[in-house]
Amino acid sequence: MKRRDVIKGLTMLPLAGGVVGSAQAAMSAPAEGAGLLGVLGGEKAATNSVLAGPEVYRALGVEPVINCRGTFTIIGASTLVPEAKEAMYNAQSNYVQLDELAMGVGQKLADLSGAEWGVVSCGCAGGIKITTMASVTGGNPEKLVRIPDLTGFEKNEVIIPRSSRNTYDHAVRNVGVKVITVDTQEELEAAMNPRTAMIYLMPTEPGDKGPLSVYAISQAAKKKGIPVLVDAAAEALTLKPNVHLADGATVVAYSGGKAIRGPQSAGLLLGDKKLLMAAWQSSAPHHGAGRDNKVGKEEQIGMVAAVEAWTKRDHPQEEITWTGYLETIAKKIGTISGVTANIRQPKGLDNRTPNLTISWDPAKFNATGQDIATYLSTTKPRIALSAGGGRGNGGAENSTSITVAAWMMQPGDDKIVADRIHAALSMKRPAVPEMKAPGADLKGRWDVTIEYFTETSKHTFSIEQQDTNWLKGSHKSAFTTNELEGTIEGNEVKFRSASRMLADNVPFTFSGTLEGDTIKGKIHHGEYLTSTFTAKRYVQPSSRQKINVPVGPPLSS
Repeated sequence: MKRRDVIKGLTMLPLAGGVVGSAQAAMSAPAEGAGLLGVLGGEKAATNSVLAGPEVYRALGVEPVINCRGTFTIIGASTLVPEAKEAMYNAQSNYVQLDELAMGVGQKLADLSGAEWGVVSCGCAGGIKITTMASVTGGNPEKLVRIPDLTGFEKNEVIIPRSSRNTYDHAVRNVGVKVITVDTQEELEAAMNPRTAMIYLMPTEPGDKGPLSVYAISQAAKKKGIPVLVDAAAEALTLKPNVHLADGATVVAYSGGKAIRGPQSAGLLLGDKKLLMAAWQSSAPHHGAGRDNKVGKEEQIGMVAAVEAWTKRDHPQEEITWTGYLETIAKKIGTISGVTANIRQPKGLDNRTPNLTISWDPAKFNATGQDIATYLSTTKPRIALSAGGGRGNGGAENSTSITVAAWMMQPGDDKIVADRIHAALSMKRPAVPEMKAPGADLKGRWDVTIEYFTETSKHTFSIEQQDTNWLKGSHKSAFTTNELEGTIEGNEVKFRSASRMLADNVPFTFSGTLEGDTIKGKIHHGEYLTSTFTAKRYVQPSSRQKINVPVGPPLSS
């Protein structure tokens, strides 16, 4: 599963918050005086602080989540390896000049990775941004302080293959460059010119030499002196050599808080020293457009410690442990008639984890995969996992599923998850009731007012078809016109659409109540939180005046 595919699932997360961890993880927190929260200058946290103990999230009224979904930032991604946790605690007790620290960190990362240099960035996206800035400025601070106004810059374009366009390339676009999207290797090579600052792409299979592979792009770019940045955010780290640098990439970017299990707010850049020195210059503490991408001394040290720990971790044994978690769950679930459990071992580097897919006939259990996922995420202890529907593993249309990803689970989570899923699937649920008769015919135009946090926006629904309860039409938003589908049961109305752009998707899930010619309710925007709406039926005004057809040319204008 590629990173650009992972973002498609974000709008389906049934979780509203961004908390992370499980009760088990909380209970394994450092002893008093050894933790990070509430500790300054080596002093102990105040003993009367609610944030000093293992129940730090619940102390704020936030219920933790058992992570069976993956390294999604919105649920906290990963937990720190012990080495990073200890290193960050040690780092916070002293002061250091950050440029000097960056030089020491850069060399240490080079020694650990086999790359020429390394930089710790503010997340992977921050790393992409400062590498783009470095490619545009070449390390010239007069240019740096002018970004995103690139007037007079020699290099102001970035090429991205269409297959690599994704939500995360905002980090490239934020610099102010013109993005050139290409579909073929030939288009890419034709697009390269003196204005090309960089080529950005998602990883391809290591060693692949086909069109638009890291290798093919890097070979073509090298002839013209154009740097290539590979976004390997969720991949397992490869060292001595890094597979993407070996294929010719100039810089490869990783998320620090995903597979590497370093600080969640950190990223890792490996590659060409000159370009990475310019990237470091582009980031905080230096002023300019990258000043907002601050990475502290603690995150830098924690990231180095996580990379060092990576070189010593027993990765095959970790995958065996993760598989064991899934086997525990599968064994428990296997006692339920009509439920199948299938463990799939990971392939490749991206989101490398064993997965357990649990499937059943939704008609027999009166529940879909999304129903079960929502139930598990909204009742205690909360569990985040993926849901599927429609065609199952065997291609049958009467199959639905949930999927458990193992790599972010903590010891003991497997038993809790097994019991929770077993209980959820063993519940007696009433059959899904027949849909209520529609309360009205909604065909026609509806003028919609949407209230965001501080802005009001005017939209339009055009309901073109109503087949009893089922609705189809179009939704004209502020910038796009999108397909609209929905239902009406009694006076309860639901619509769904999405404002889709090349690298972005803003979902609209409307749920409201019809009263006369007005629908009022809420809109869920997935990761973009919620808003409210009011839709009023549009009535075409008519003056019933006769229409005069002109005879001959007009005598005035």
